[in-house]
Amino acid sequence: MVRNSRHSGIGRVDEPLFTGSDWDFDKVDRVHDAIAQIADKELGLDIYPNQIEVITAEQMLDAYSSIGMPLMYNHWSFGKHFARDEMLYRKGQRGLAYEIVINSSPCISYIMEENSMTMQTLVIAHAAFGHNHFFKNNHLFQQWTDARGILDYLEFAKRFISQCEERYGVRAVERVLDAAHALMNYGVHRYPKKRPLDLAEEMRRERERQEYQEQIFNDLWRTVPGSGSEKQGTSAAAERKKHLGMPEENILYFLEKNSPQLSQWQREIIRIVRIIAQYFYPQRQTKVMNEGCATSVHYYIMNRLYETGRITEGSMMEFLHSHTSVVFQPEFDDPRFGGFNPYTLGFEMFQDIKRFVENPTDEDRAWFPEIAGTGDAHAVWRDAWANYRDESFILQFLSPELIRKLRLFSIVDDEDEPTLMVDAIHDERGYRTIRSALAAKYDVGILEPDIQVMDVDLAGDRKLILHHNVHNGILLEKTDSLSVLQHIANLWGYEVHLIEIDAEHEVELNSFRPVGPRGDLY
Repeated sequence: MVRNSRHSGIGRVDEPLFTGSDWDFDKVDRVHDAIAQIADKELGLDIYPNQIEVITAEQMLDAYSSIGMPLMYNHWSFGKHFARDEMLYRKGQRGLAYEIVINSSPCISYIMEENSMTMQTLVIAHAAFGHNHFFKNNHLFQQWTDARGILDYLEFAKRFISQCEERYGVRAVERVLDAAHALMNYGVHRYPKKRPLDLAEEMRRERERQEYQEQIFNDLWRTVPGSGSEKQGTSAAAERKKHLGMPEENILYFLEKNSPQLSQWQREIIRIVRIIAQYFYPQRQTKVMNEGCATSVHYYIMNRLYETGRITEGSMMEFLHSHTSVVFQPEFDDPRFGGFNPYTLGFEMFQDIKRFVENPTDEDRAWFPEIAGTGDAHAVWRDAWANYRDESFILQFLSPELIRKLRLFSIVDDEDEPTLMVDAIHDERGYRTIRSALAAKYDVGILEPDIQVMDVDLAGDRKLILHHNVHNGILLEKTDSLSVLQHIANLWGYEVHLIEIDAEHEVELNSFRPVGPRGDLY
């Protein structure tokens, strides 16, 4: 807590915005306006219009189980998650998220009616201003999400799937959804298109597809060579691959466009899952930055509310208790350890940036010559929030000072060696190694297997050929891989064959047995 403020944007007041823990809508309104002043005048945040909705703990559980989207369509797995989360919550073994925020315009923040007024203040600062600013300004969200269209699209998706359930049966719809959900991480384009996704345009195109459904022509089978074709060779195969867009990393996209067995409504469900997977793709790449942004914003705003007399000391103590719980990082040998807490790493990095921008050491000046000592930390924050993802953010801004403070070190786990080896610690020789190793942990391209659709035997048994490009010798786990291949085969309608290839030397390392379709998907 800091009592003496050097800020001049917001002046002190004689009466706090609220006292006690009870909240009402007038207090929430006053707090929102006070936070907006600080966010605008001192932090320079640029946000979507805010829409704040109060929901019960049960509604929060429901939203939480539907991957954070209260408007999500129905699926049995959401009910399973709800039952599990509710049981843990009722037994006191797990707390609830204090808020859920949707990347939309207006930006919708859900707060719980069980929260105290201090918690509502914290959540509004965190979600309605921190996350909101990040959603609107980060380049990945600008490239891949349509904040204005997502709510209408979710409503369309929910209605469309409900209509399919009535027309084709719940079980038939769930079989398609099960397969598509299993492939969600392989249903994204990793490189930006020329223009952002327009979900209103997506819905218009869906209506056109429905109107002309009977006229759909499957280009895949037009490429099947005739019986007299004796000149099929390398050039024909290359032309076929080009026509089918192979190699294709987006497996859901390939199946949606080219599967010879799917009907139009099944393709549309795959398309819905694929678009939602793409919507969440930027969030998977910016977990540390997004939470670091929101946590840094709420920490700054709550301190400013206290400094200017807008919240009481009791509220400040309650806030600090909640804040320290959020950024708590268990030690590596603590039973609660589950990896790096993204709130901790993001918050610590942004506080460290503020430190070396305003009060740099000689070491900071050597590592960050362009920004150390420039004095405007909030400008550096806004630039980082707009232009980086977790991997590049860590590579650019993790300082030796913070590496020492967090006591980071790097371990090599070689399966051919009987022991682990510590190959870098927090010293002059280890800083860059540790920074690169930590950044790699947040590179989605490294964390997820590189699997691509390579070819299809159109003249033969129509077997689909997939390649897994193996990096660092890490092969796929057999049981899970066969389960996923089963889902692909069910959607494709014919056998699927996965081959693992050494990405560096292009040598075959492993080959899974071909998996054929099973069940009555069609």
